[in-house]
Amino acid sequence: MSDAHRTESQSANPFGWIDGSLVSLCLASVLVVFIGGLVQVSLGAFSMSLAEAWQAVFDPAVVSNPGVWMSLLLGGALPDLTKQTLVVWTIRVPRVFVAILVGANLAVSGAIFQAITRNELASPFILGVSSGAGLAILLTLVVFSGLSAFLPILAALGGATAFAIVYAIAWKNGTSPVRLVLAGVVVGTVFQSLQTGLFFFADDLGVVQSALAWTTGSLTGTDWEQVRTALPWSILAIFLALAGSRQLNVLLLGEQTARSLGMSIEKVRFALAGVAVLAAAASIAVAGIVGFVGLVVPHLVRNIVGSDYKRLILGCVFAGPALMVVADVGARLLLSPSQLPVGVVTGLVGGPYFLYLMRKQQQLGEV
Repeated sequence: MSDAHRTESQSANPFGWIDGSLVSLCLASVLVVFIGGLVQVSLGAFSMSLAEAWQAVFDPAVVSNPGVWMSLLLGGALPDLTKQTLVVWTIRVPRVFVAILVGANLAVSGAIFQAITRNELASPFILGVSSGAGLAILLTLVVFSGLSAFLPILAALGGATAFAIVYAIAWKNGTSPVRLVLAGVVVGTVFQSLQTGLFFFADDLGVVQSALAWTTGSLTGTDWEQVRTALPWSILAIFLALAGSRQLNVLLLGEQTARSLGMSIEKVRFALAGVAVLAAAASIAVAGIVGFVGLVVPHLVRNIVGSDYKRLILGCVFAGPALMVVADVGARLLLSPSQLPVGVVTGLVGGPYFLYLMRKQQQLGEV
């Protein structure tokens, strides 16, 4: 089919961009999340069998009760529930939901950064955005605890500041993939050192433990408050990412082609970077710094659905949660009964994958 016929077909059918590979990826990801979620809700100090966990998850007193959902999503008192249902729905299910939101946000953020830098090695973690957002959160926890209600906004400001510094360092009559990656590593290292230094200003042991959880990335102890914190920002970031998919596709064609099509390169690049920072910040605000999800997922999805960013973004929305839920299950089981931070598991997977991508690249660009 020619490009003209394909364009005409997609104009007639607004969902023409959805193909079999994308549907298969989304369905497989949903299945992985479902199975991983059921494993998650069966784990914990309160012992219950897998069958009891299933019954609690699908308890009609919760599933078919709008009032309970309103209480969970908006905050409020819950009606009388069985002990199993209460444990599952107030402690274990929100951990799965947070993993879903974190995975989707980081994957979408990484996909956007890879487009605006035209570099498949880019991600919030590699470009220093995660470290900048993490530093902002630690400052809030340790120094400005009264601003805790604004964690996502402060994390976004910290991430945006880090990315601006990276871009300024990498700029030399334009940027190159190597300079962006190197600048991200340098800025990330500096910000991580500042994070470590903040520990010396924390007198409360609980604050120190909380700060350590932020720097390693952890879903331990998450509840519906974290879901309520991340959900609106996640919806906004994913919507804006899908809305900007056409601009992302144009950026992939190169700056000269984009300018010939009338695009204001720098305005579009920084607007999309803002969306990527928002998505990463929504994740970091509830789970801390979880590395490499934004690097691995977009690359895997791209190999399955292709480079069209409308399909790629939607694929990341489904595949990112699958990776995070599986990683969190691994974090629970690897050293059971102890728990690893989920960021350790994603790092063990993502670090070698990053080296693989570096060796695969034929030409990263001139410094």
